[in-house]
Amino acid sequence: MTLLAYDALRVTLPGTARPVLDGIGLTVAAGEVVALVGESGSGKSVTARAALGLFPHGARIDGRVRVDGTDLVGADPAALREVRTKKAAMIYQDPRAAINPVRRVGDFLTEPLRLVHGWSAARASARAAELLGAVGLPDPVRHLHQFPHELSGGMLQRVVIAAALTTGPRLLLCDEPTTALDVSTQAEILAVLGRLQRERGLGLLLITHDIELAAAVSDRIHVMYAGRIVETAPVADLFAAPRHPYTAGLLGSSPPLDGPPARLVPIPGAPMGLLESAPGCAFAPRCRFAEPGRCDQSPPALERHGPGEVACHRAAELVGAIGALTGTVTAAPASPLTPTEDS
Repeated sequence: MTLLAYDALRVTLPGTARPVLDGIGLTVAAGEVVALVGESGSGKSVTARAALGLFPHGARIDGRVRVDGTDLVGADPAALREVRTKKAAMIYQDPRAAINPVRRVGDFLTEPLRLVHGWSAARASARAAELLGAVGLPDPVRHLHQFPHELSGGMLQRVVIAAALTTGPRLLLCDEPTTALDVSTQAEILAVLGRLQRERGLGLLLITHDIELAAAVSDRIHVMYAGRIVETAPVADLFAAPRHPYTAGLLGSSPPLDGPPARLVPIPGAPMGLLESAPGCAFAPRCRFAEPGRCDQSPPALERHGPGEVACHRAAELVGAIGALTGTVTAAPASPLTPTEDS
């Protein structure tokens, strides 16, 4: 069952040269993990927030965003409240910014249970302690009485995950949930998310700039550049044979999670800003395969190539050549979610 669906979503802000999002289309089904990958400024976070009906102020919105059948574009406050409190939840990258620093952890967790479900304080506290235990925090009852500054960053991220689960959503939106954490804590947090997602059959949209990390936890990857999805494919196929030069560039510039270290190949240039536009492919100025008079004249459409879809004029011509750009693309990395959350 499809929990989240974007249909040609276009978001335009006043005073910009190009849309923030330009025709985004993707779906997340129950029990599926889908990753949205790209550099900072590509539009990933705006895409995730759109699934809660949180659009930039003053934006013009075209297309549709549906969560469990509810269209959020133009939805009334009651419909938005239903989605935000019961159907979908967001996990942000900075847990300290998501929690009121002068309130206890227990107050933060029990408030939605009391306000949304009308539970008593005792029942809500028991449920909050249960959720803290589910995300791997020892002595959850003690943590309910602590303030945020008394917990580490990894512990706070677990609290934020527990908060996202309080009202039983079917869809989790994870916006860089491990960026502010050290590597070992990242693996633990991803393990918690992976276990909860499998046990509860949740749909999960993971926003990240780390394509290796996305591959280790996702079923499908959507690669985003300058507000557009430029490639999408199942994880194994994307790593075995990337078909867009930008995808290959991300792979070549990311240190592998396992195996021997490899030489990193950076992507030249800088991402396109919102005050910049191009008549052709937005990636053409940074692409070593760009063909003058073709790639810089018209934007490529997202079309089927092999097991996935690619927005590249030369996708059919460059099979093999693009994969060779990284020199190390052979298979997706092993998942950091196994064998144990505490490893």
